[in-house]
Amino acid sequence: MQLQLISFVLIFSHCMDYTGGQPNSSSRHRQHKLMTGASSACQQSGCLTCSDYNGCLSCRPRLFMHLERIGMKQIGVCMTSCPPGFHGNRSPERSTCTKCRSECDSCFTKNFCTRCRTGFYLHLGKCQESCPDGMVHSDAQRECVPGCPAECESCVNSESCTRCRPGLYQLSGRCYHVCPDDYEPNEELMECTPQVHCEVGEWSEWSPCSKSGRTCGFKRGQETRTRQVLQYPSPFGKPCPDISEIKECLVKRRKCPGRRKTERNGRRSRNNRKDKESQEVRRERKRERERDRDVGEREDSDNRNKTEHRHRRGHNTETVSPEDRPVQ
Repeated sequence: MQLQLISFVLIFSHCMDYTGGQPNSSSRHRQHKLMTGASSACQQSGCLTCSDYNGCLSCRPRLFMHLERIGMKQIGVCMTSCPPGFHGNRSPERSTCTKCRSECDSCFTKNFCTRCRTGFYLHLGKCQESCPDGMVHSDAQRECVPGCPAECESCVNSESCTRCRPGLYQLSGRCYHVCPDDYEPNEELMECTPQVHCEVGEWSEWSPCSKSGRTCGFKRGQETRTRQVLQYPSPFGKPCPDISEIKECLVKRRKCPGRRKTERNGRRSRNNRKDKESQEVRRERKRERERDRDVGEREDSDNRNKTEHRHRRGHNTETVSPEDRPVQ
């Protein structure tokens, strides 16, 4: 409509410049400025006709006329395809760019959107603020897509699950039967959590060469070194390596200071123990002999008493006369 109005004004002005059917000098000058189809400026911009003030008035075949607003005026531009937010209308007379609906970012026709602006979601060619039942919105595609994926029990949209079906593990909005590399299943949370690998510190210095806790009195011994665990691994993480090492060592044999005195003290201590043990044995044997002697003396005393008692009974029987015996 705006293009038609501009064309009408230009034609009307051109007609008003004629007097008595003959153009004057000013009208010929304006006509020269309007009809510049052969000029290099029109050829470079794709215009069929153009104006210094309004730009292209008509376009060459297969090009679209697009009106660009610059301040308060509009400039005609000929383009091979319409810019974003516009769709092309072709007709035998002219091909023009028509603006899409306000919620469309791009469209095929005015009533059929192909991509929506932020905050709207495409469904069957229309941009809507909310999706119909059974569908969820995709922020990346700005479209309404089918509901939660099959492995989801609940979701924010088609790309992000909030809870997985039983037996599946959740990670970053997705559900897995087996956790990806560097992750391990957490049975309590039913999530894939990062694996934690063992970390150890630096080795200590080698210890002095020793044998059975001694550092002298031998020729061949052992040296040891250790390192600390800085981070213990998770159940599926890399286990800790050895934290101690032992290696054989060879030293020049030397006597331990005070060893003879220690050995003498040891022998003396052993002898004292033996003496104490011998004394205890002797005491016990003496006590046994004394017990045996006491038992023997008691037995002898009992035997003597029994013998005296028998002798005493026999003596009494012989001294009684027949007449003194009681009559039966």
